[in-house]
Amino acid sequence: MAFETKYKKRGSNLSLIIMLIALLGLVAAILLWPNEAQATEGELAATVEQQDDVEATTLVKVGEMAPDFSVEMLDGRTIKLSELRGKVVMVCFWATWCPPCRQEMAHLQEGVIDHFAGKDLVVLPISRGEKRDVVEKFINYNGYTFGVGLDPERAIYDMYASNYVPRTFIVDKSGKVTYRVAGYDEETAEAVNAAIAKALR
Repeated sequence: MAFETKYKKRGSNLSLIIMLIALLGLVAAILLWPNEAQATEGELAATVEQQDDVEATTLVKVGEMAPDFSVEMLDGRTIKLSELRGKVVMVCFWATWCPPCRQEMAHLQEGVIDHFAGKDLVVLPISRGEKRDVVEKFINYNGYTFGVGLDPERAIYDMYASNYVPRTFIVDKSGKVTYRVAGYDEETAEAVNAAIAKALR
């Protein structure tokens, strides 16, 4: 009987200790867990810092003439930017390894080319820093039929920026940059289309 009482007491003490540890853990979690405002502020700080870096690495400002270039296309043609005067040109730098770039490339045909069909718009995606065979394999695998430019040495890209892809520049009919953006998401896609529509007016 004494043994049974002693055993029950020991079991009761053990349960009490476990409950106390659990309670302390819960209190610590509540105190240490960041609230929504703190989390949002942290994300905003990171975003602002990245935006500043994007701005610092962008070499062409809105209102400036777009640096002229000749680009070899995947199909063997050569396109010179200055020869496209009178048309709006969407120049977008991308890479096969870049997830946002792949999203933008998937969006181009229906979201931009088909959307502005019949308008004076040239869509010019230029692969940054990749060899022809890598780009060709990617384009064929995805079944894209629009023209793609090659910039394996980054000679064209380095006139426009020093870091980050995707990068999109809208060049108006006179050859001036009217819009520029780095990155890609649905909001960016809408803003790019709005900039194209404005330049086409």
